Amino acid sequence: MCGIVGVVGHGPVNQLLYDSLLLLQHRGQDAAGIATSDGSNFNMYKGHGLVRDVFRTRSMRSLPGFSGVAQVRYPTAGSSDSDEEAQPFYVNAPFGLTFTHNGNLTNWRELREALFRVDQRHINTNSDSEVLLNVLAHELQRAANGVSLDPDAIFRAVESLHQRVKGAYAVTAQISGYGVLAFRDPHGIRPLCLGRHLTDEGVTYMIASESVALEGSGFEFVRDVLPGEAIFISLDGEVFSQESSIKKTHAPCIFEYVYFARPDSVIEGVSVYASRLRMGEYLADKVAKTLPLGEIDVVMPIPDSSRPAAMQLAARLNLEYREGLIKNRYVGRTFIMPGQAIRKKSVRQKLNTIGQEFKGKNVLLVDDSIVRGTTSQEIVEMARAAGANKVFMASAAPPVRFPNVYGIDMPTQTELIAYGREDDEIARLIGADALVYQDIADMQRSVSDLNPALTSFDTSCFTGKYVTGDITPEYLERLSKDRAHKHDGSGLQFNLGYGANDN
Repeated sequence: MCGIVGVVGHGPVNQLLYDSLLLLQHRGQDAAGIATSDGSNFNMYKGHGLVRDVFRTRSMRSLPGFSGVAQVRYPTAGSSDSDEEAQPFYVNAPFGLTFTHNGNLTNWRELREALFRVDQRHINTNSDSEVLLNVLAHELQRAANGVSLDPDAIFRAVESLHQRVKGAYAVTAQISGYGVLAFRDPHGIRPLCLGRHLTDEGVTYMIASESVALEGSGFEFVRDVLPGEAIFISLDGEVFSQESSIKKTHAPCIFEYVYFARPDSVIEGVSVYASRLRMGEYLADKVAKTLPLGEIDVVMPIPDSSRPAAMQLAARLNLEYREGLIKNRYVGRTFIMPGQAIRKKSVRQKLNTIGQEFKGKNVLLVDDSIVRGTTSQEIVEMARAAGANKVFMASAAPPVRFPNVYGIDMPTQTELIAYGREDDEIARLIGADALVYQDIADMQRSVSDLNPALTSFDTSCFTGKYVTGDITPEYLERLSKDRAHKHDGSGLQFNLGYGANDN
């Protein structure tokens, strides 16, 4: 999972891009990059680490220009440490492009081969994002037909790209001498939104992965970029847009609401915080049917993203709510840790118990989701070590039984604790006295209740139904083998251009 930004303004935008990346830091802690333009020349700086560590005063001074794009990235397991695989990416032909991408292409191998054999474009890394950049560059060249670009030509290029590309993609790109282009895949799997800020010099526009990047930078949220829509903002500040003629099911990723997005963001007209409160309500009803409420002394969240659901669950069931696990905010999410031993150690570094909140009590722990089960097992052990009498676990998301291929580097099926197991067996494996999962329908209702226009979601990691329709058992088998190569250090290291979250 990544966070991307694009800006067209009337003054230097380097500080604005930097500040926006800070607001999207939760979407990527592995690498950060900014590319700006003064109209004809590009300036770029990128590196591995947090935003505050990558950029210094000298690097910020090297980024002049009134437009730019930027990205924060989560790592893919086994991805290269080279700064070359950090984004933005760049190509100098046909017009000069800098490019950032959030998502994952499912047909990137076929596209890469076609780019080399047919389009005669060379790919420098093993990133699907670079493949997507070169598809865009090739289609822009065809649409321009040897002359200068205009918005219609740009939109023809994006429409052709939609015809060739499969998977999830939200993109911001600079076209040298023209402006900033943003577009979203026809399913709208990954989020993207538009904002504006009125200054004495004129209107500055920003496109970002989440509304929090807009509002936190003083911008007015205008709207979400529609599924399949392309928006072009010229260097003069004119805004053009066009929707794709490709008709697809609008299916935003439900995991954005469960875990990834900041609670103060609004995605597709739905407050992420409100959706998590609603998840707590539905989960409370399931808990009431499943567990003996008289045996639960206290409800505790596993911080941070599960806190709204835990609070609402406790209130709905009239149970005491307490904070018993304290998070060290200077340790990254264990979802992104590349190895089992590192993840296990990180849980202990990241969370600590308040002993008196556990001692002698029957505790219901609420988490947003359970993927590998590593974190859950460690936390249950910590609760018992702190003196808990019984430890129950509730998940605001259903069992994760399938890999996500649209931008979340989840484990393969055999690494998922819920794969091939019933709830009671999973409870035994993580050491809990009982385990309650949210129902899929209730998770979806938690979002659609707040925006009835949303009738479909990407829930593939829970259901195994992939909205692009091109995911086969053979594809998943190849994905499993690729991950095995990454972990043992052999073979190619595929950076699929999205942030991995290894829970």
